[in-house]
Amino acid sequence: MHYLAVIGIAFVVTFLAELPDKSMFASLVMGTRFRTSWVWAGAAAAFAVHMALAVTAGQVLTLLPRQSVDAVVAGLFVAGAGYLLWSSYRGSGHATSDAARMGGPEPTFWRVSAASFGVVFLAEWGDITQLTAANLAARYDPVLVFFGATLGLWAVAALAVSVGAKSLSVIPIPWVQRITAAILLGLGIYTAVSASLA
Repeated sequence: MHYLAVIGIAFVVTFLAELPDKSMFASLVMGTRFRTSWVWAGAAAAFAVHMALAVTAGQVLTLLPRQSVDAVVAGLFVAGAGYLLWSSYRGSGHATSDAARMGGPEPTFWRVSAASFGVVFLAEWGDITQLTAANLAARYDPVLVFFGATLGLWAVAALAVSVGAKSLSVIPIPWVQRITAAILLGLGIYTAVSASLA
């Protein structure tokens, strides 16, 4: 697959999957309270670390026989699609609480970005975007997957901290989840068909 296509797929899938995610909402809340560039810097660093871990995990998968990897990756894509589809019909109980309030001394770049990093870093473990990046890295060039997925997550973080909470009412989150589910399902079917033809 052409390198721009790999970057594009990784970007689109992670961007859409992250929109309804808890990390996006945490960044959004912090962005309404603190300087947006500070919040984004911490979130961006956390996303980059998670994507590095995800593509490394994907490379570990490549040590297994190719057909086994394709079967696992196809299954995980389909499972991710099922999870997102199920989530889209669940109530949207995303809390935008005051959990991001820092209190104490005057906020500084290092305090705000460190808090943003910590919140996103902890929230992203086992996230659908991390699993998707690992799956993509098992099939395609991990550097390209890392680049595309990280850019996708950075774009979501930038959107979250710059747009603000009032915009949430115009974003049809359930439909974003369903579109992402359809993309993941397509990737799962493509992977399964490729494995059967190999």
